[in-house]
Amino acid sequence: MNNDLSDSLQPPVGAAAPLVSPSASARQQPLSLTVHALPALHPPVATPETRAGRWKMLAVLLICASPVVASYFTYYVIRPEGRRNFGELIAPQRPLPALATRTLEGQPGQLTALKDQWLLLSVAGGACDAPCEQNLYFQRQLRESLGKEKGRLDRVWLVSDEAPVPAALRPGLEASSVLRVAPAELAQWLAPAAGQRLQDHLYLVDPLGNLMMRFPASMDRVAAAKAKRDLERLLRASSSWDTEGRER
Repeated sequence: MNNDLSDSLQPPVGAAAPLVSPSASARQQPLSLTVHALPALHPPVATPETRAGRWKMLAVLLICASPVVASYFTYYVIRPEGRRNFGELIAPQRPLPALATRTLEGQPGQLTALKDQWLLLSVAGGACDAPCEQNLYFQRQLRESLGKEKGRLDRVWLVSDEAPVPAALRPGLEASSVLRVAPAELAQWLAPAAGQRLQDHLYLVDPLGNLMMRFPASMDRVAAAKAKRDLERLLRASSSWDTEGRER
């Protein structure tokens, strides 16, 4: 009987094994932690429209930033002094005329021979009154105050008559050009300020031969210091193209 019972519990020969449900099978298997590779990421290809948009955006940013950049460049590089010229600029500039000249010894020449130097001019009669002597004094002091650059500036006294020059003045005129000129022709070239005379000013001529500045009348020490700053700025600004000319 026991054998019959055990035989009855055995599956018949040729019968299929009993099926196990999928849920049961999953519970019986360990979890698999396989890491699958992500798909490769490729940067998007920029289209012509995209590139054009980027350039436009960059241009807008540059335009917006340009005032700031310019202000920093101006302040830290150029550093404008914000000062006006003390001397009055003459516009339009007046070129040196071919006026006949004579030295105190009577040697003839032309005014245009003075080109290729900065010229600081004074005008007066040969007798040279007190204002004339003062202009000659400041003319000499201004040149000497330029130090190593003084060789680029010539002192010129244009004598507007035939009066003899006092002997006492001659030693101070050794480093200057003293030339007699016709007063009528000189008046057609030089331009005094309104209400002033030719002899009231000191005039400045650039190395190209252009009358380009006059200093205020009745110069004193304060005015001379301001005129010196003008001369220094002009010499500094022209240093790249102007060199020392005639020796004095």
